[in-house]
Amino acid sequence: MQSIKQSSKPANSFTLLPTFSLLLSASLWGLIWYPLRLLEEAGLSGLWSTLFIYLGTLPVLLYLLHGRYHEFRQAPWLLLGLALASGWCNVSFVLAVLDGNIVRVLLLFYLSPFWATLIGWWFLGEHIHRSSLLVLAVAMVGAIIMLWHVEMGLPFPESTADWLALSSGFSFAISNAFVRKAHHISIQTRTSTGWLGVLLIVLVLLFIFTPTLGEAAGLTMLAALLIGLFGITIMTLTVVYGVTHMPLHRSAIILLFEIIVGAVSSQLLTNEVISVQEWFGGALVMLAAFLSAKKQAE
Repeated sequence: MQSIKQSSKPANSFTLLPTFSLLLSASLWGLIWYPLRLLEEAGLSGLWSTLFIYLGTLPVLLYLLHGRYHEFRQAPWLLLGLALASGWCNVSFVLAVLDGNIVRVLLLFYLSPFWATLIGWWFLGEHIHRSSLLVLAVAMVGAIIMLWHVEMGLPFPESTADWLALSSGFSFAISNAFVRKAHHISIQTRTSTGWLGVLLIVLVLLFIFTPTLGEAAGLTMLAALLIGLFGITIMTLTVVYGVTHMPLHRSAIILLFEIIVGAVSSQLLTNEVISVQEWFGGALVMLAAFLSAKKQAE
C-alpha cells in the first residue's frame, strides 16, 4: 500500500483516465492475495515473497531517486518514520492475506480512517469536528460488531491475521500523516521511501525469525521479482496518477473498490465464508471510510 500526497489540482480535473487508473490499482490490490498464496504454495513464505517482490521494484526505485538523494537530508526523521510505517503496513498486509480471511482482512484494514482521524489530531494538530466524531463512532461500532465473540464477551481480534490487518491499517494512517508532514519532499522520493521501508522491515524480520527459504524454485523467485517490477510498480504509479489528477475525496471513494474485488475474488477462488455479523460490521466500516472521504470534500 502506498501513501500519496495530492497535488493542488483543481476539483474539476475529474476525467475518465484517472478514474480508470484508480480502479485498476484498487482491483490489483484486491487481487494481490492470489499470487501471494500461489507463491506460498510454491515454497516461498510470506516474508521471503515480500523480499523478492520489493527487490523487483529496485530498478524503478533507483530511477525515481535519480538526482533526488539530497532530499533525504532535508527531512531525515520524517522519511525514516514514513519508511517504517509504510514498510510495516505492506509487510503486515501480505502476512495477513496469506493467513487470514481475505474479506475480513480488507475490512479491518479499512479502519484506517478511524486511525487517521486520531493521528491527524495528535500528530498534525487537526481539529476534530462533529463530522469526524461521527466517522469515529461508525468505524468503532463496525469494528466492535466484526470482532465481537459471544464466548469471550469482548470485541477482540480472533487471530494473528486480524492483528496484522488492524496494524496494517494503523500503519497506513501513520504513513499518510508522515506523507502530509513531508509535503516539501517530492512524490518520487516519498514513493521510493515507502518501498525502501518494506525492504528494511522484511530484512529485520527475516533476521529475527530466520525462516528457511524452503524448496522454492528459481522460477518461483523470478515470478516474485516480476510481480514487484510490474505489479507493485503499476499498483503504485496508478494510485499516484489517480490521486494527483482528481480531488482526494473522490479518489478515496473509488479505492474502496478494492474491498469489492477482494470479496468477489475470494468467493470465487476460495472456500472462505463471511458471517452476516461480519458483513454488517464491515458495511459500517465501509460507511465510515465513505463518510471520511466525503468530509474531505467539505
